[in-house]
Amino acid sequence: MLSGLLIGLFTVLIYLLISARRKRQHLPPGPTPWPVIGNLHQIDKSAPYNTFTELGEKYGSIYTIFFGWKPTVVLYGYDTLKEALVGQADDFSGRAILPVFERIARKKGLVFSNGPHWFHQRRFSLATLKNFGMGKKSIEERVIEEAKFLVEIFKECNGKPFDPSPEVTAAVSNAICSIVFGDRFDTQDKTFQTLHKMINENLTFLGKRGFQLYNAFPEILRWLPGEHNKIFQNAAMLQTFLRGLIDNHVLTRDVNCPRDFVDCFLNKIDEEANNPSSHFTLESLTMTTFNLFIAGTGTTSSTIRWAIKFMLEYPEIQKKVQDEIDQVLGSEKWPSLEHRVSLPYTDAVIHEVQRYASIVPNGLPHAALQDIKFKGYTIPKDAQIITFLHSALYDKKYWNKPEVFNPDRFLDENGKFVKNEAHIPFGAGKRSCIGEALAKTEIFIYLVSFLQRFNLKFPPGERGPIGLIQGGTRDPEAFNICAEWRH
Repeated sequence: MLSGLLIGLFTVLIYLLISARRKRQHLPPGPTPWPVIGNLHQIDKSAPYNTFTELGEKYGSIYTIFFGWKPTVVLYGYDTLKEALVGQADDFSGRAILPVFERIARKKGLVFSNGPHWFHQRRFSLATLKNFGMGKKSIEERVIEEAKFLVEIFKECNGKPFDPSPEVTAAVSNAICSIVFGDRFDTQDKTFQTLHKMINENLTFLGKRGFQLYNAFPEILRWLPGEHNKIFQNAAMLQTFLRGLIDNHVLTRDVNCPRDFVDCFLNKIDEEANNPSSHFTLESLTMTTFNLFIAGTGTTSSTIRWAIKFMLEYPEIQKKVQDEIDQVLGSEKWPSLEHRVSLPYTDAVIHEVQRYASIVPNGLPHAALQDIKFKGYTIPKDAQIITFLHSALYDKKYWNKPEVFNPDRFLDENGKFVKNEAHIPFGAGKRSCIGEALAKTEIFIYLVSFLQRFNLKFPPGERGPIGLIQGGTRDPEAFNICAEWRH
């Protein structure tokens, strides 16, 4: 009986190994996966990008790992990312609808969808956001208003230690809310703060082992207790909150005078009411606003926190930025994007913050919507593709000593700003971040506004290196600052 069981187990194991080898025949090279779990045991559970970097150094610019049974192809280095995302943009425009994302977004909305639905959501969203000021002077005015609120909050602290994170996050969130919902929230509002806490929890979960395990074995994990259940609860509560704002718009809107993104979307729903295949529904509106709310809050606020932390760590850099601001703007004039060209060192600092921080190191997962021929390999249909942005931002071919924070790498010998094509914190190609223009506006205006008016310092006894919250994004741990009024 026992010998028969052992023979059976041995036969199954051989079958699994042969099946795994066949799956890998035309795939890029990579570490040998174990049966059932693939390479999950090899991935750094708190910082997967460290493992992806190590594997890239070993296997080269394109390699394969397995999450469970499913192959995942990793694109490593700027040249490879450019060749894929720009050179074969259509092939690599698919989004991997992983089980976690499918359960949260149900293949609807702007981010976690494919095909005609994604195409129509993105085209409509780009046009409508632009109409409401994205990348224009009008959105700068909204951001400046938020900057004024933030400056007052900093000033009220009167040089005493405080954590700037909640207020910065609220200000960033209010900028996208003003476009999408036509209004801002009180930064002290408890509901508003709770929503931001949920967003942070969910973004952190994306980099944890639980995220990888759920995506590998959703049929099992969905019935078991664990952190993943909290993530789905957070998403449901956030969607319910947003749906409430949408329902209020339904009751109060004037179809002839849309106030914001939601009103325009509701008008589009009405236009296509008789089209049974329409991609504009209340559900898709809820998911698209859900995408915009999260994308317009998390990564931008994280970038600003990184920038503040660097100003504490490098007071000599802070002083050079302040001297440049003083020379161009003085102490009272509020910054505008038109000043960026006159503030090359400040611009260089911001670019280096974005590069060094590498806030979304793995990018959002792509997928092969059909078999893709790339670099002599075949990426099979439905395979997940990791566009490893961190490898571009730290690519030694394009960055000298990338592990060092050095804003001067973005300046020429005359002190003028110079671009580096490998600087792609917002991604590239057809799935690049839709909110890039807004994010750049906010980061520039908020940081310049702070440094124009305050000296930022560590509280006594709290100086220390930048610690990271381990998760799906590279966020700095909470820290306190002292903001001393300069004038």
